Amino acid sequence: MKIFHLLILFICIFSCSKQQTKTPNIKPGYTIDATSIVILGTIQDAGSPHIGCSKSCCAGLFDNPNINRKVSSLGLVDSQTNKTYLFDATPDITSQIQWLTDSEPNSEKQLVDGIFLTHAHIGHYTGLMYLGKEAIDAKKTPVYVMPRMKKFLESNGPWEQLVNRKNILLKTLTPDVPVTLSQSLEVTPVQVPHRDEYSETVGYKIKGPNKTALYIPDIDKWEKWEKNIIEEIKKVDYAFLDATFYSGLEMNRRDISQIPHPLIIESLERFKALEPKEKSKVVFIHFNHTNPILNPNSAATRTVRSQGYNIARIHDIYEL
Repeated sequence: MKIFHLLILFICIFSCSKQQTKTPNIKPGYTIDATSIVILGTIQDAGSPHIGCSKSCCAGLFDNPNINRKVSSLGLVDSQTNKTYLFDATPDITSQIQWLTDSEPNSEKQLVDGIFLTHAHIGHYTGLMYLGKEAIDAKKTPVYVMPRMKKFLESNGPWEQLVNRKNILLKTLTPDVPVTLSQSLEVTPVQVPHRDEYSETVGYKIKGPNKTALYIPDIDKWEKWEKNIIEEIKKVDYAFLDATFYSGLEMNRRDISQIPHPLIIESLERFKALEPKEKSKVVFIHFNHTNPILNPNSAATRTVRSQGYNIARIHDIYEL
């Protein structure tokens, strides 16, 4: 009996010690050996299923959630420095950070090495709360922000607690000024027009060892931007672009003029003169829960793909 008790004690101790050690690749089942972008989420801020939604697009998802329906976010793996970075701190940050850090095979870190925020709408910064005292109690996680975003976080609870307790370390960005992350990796904020109630809105250019990406999950309309989106697409190898709504017809309960985004059908029209090579750079992302493009077998999906564009799907990898 004494030997049995000792055996049980050994098993318990061993199990606890295993829980404290990072288990590589427990969810997606992949490692990323080259500097790359990974899609960590594709859904608009409020997720899918959407709160209060009784439409067919959410039917069944409350009882049987789709684990691939995560809020829009990119991960960045720097293979040369064994570091990871997150673009947007979403409500799904817990699983997204786990997936991202597990995909980097040469580090045991449980947290990313930096977070780049685009703006102060709920799907893009509220995940910061999990870095606080009630959760992981992070230590000086770098968070890259524009000036108004910095002021917002410093001046409003509960975010100011993260700043005051040094859970996060705010690093101020300047539009069009690159942030050097390593010898072969830099990130440049690009300001875009959006509903800037609490902060500016930026997208990011991500320059890797061999390729460059543009990430703009939110913008009001392409024609409102001082830059020419056609020319910006030509400058990069990948363009992850706002595709919140397909045509607007799916929004029959709210005034879509109050939540402007470039409709996918508008983007298809604007981009139609692009050469096939340029069209293939476009990766649509940030889909509202009503967007038919979420269904890989929908007519909307077939239309987008037949015209030479790509659709972001979770865990897709784009080597830089």
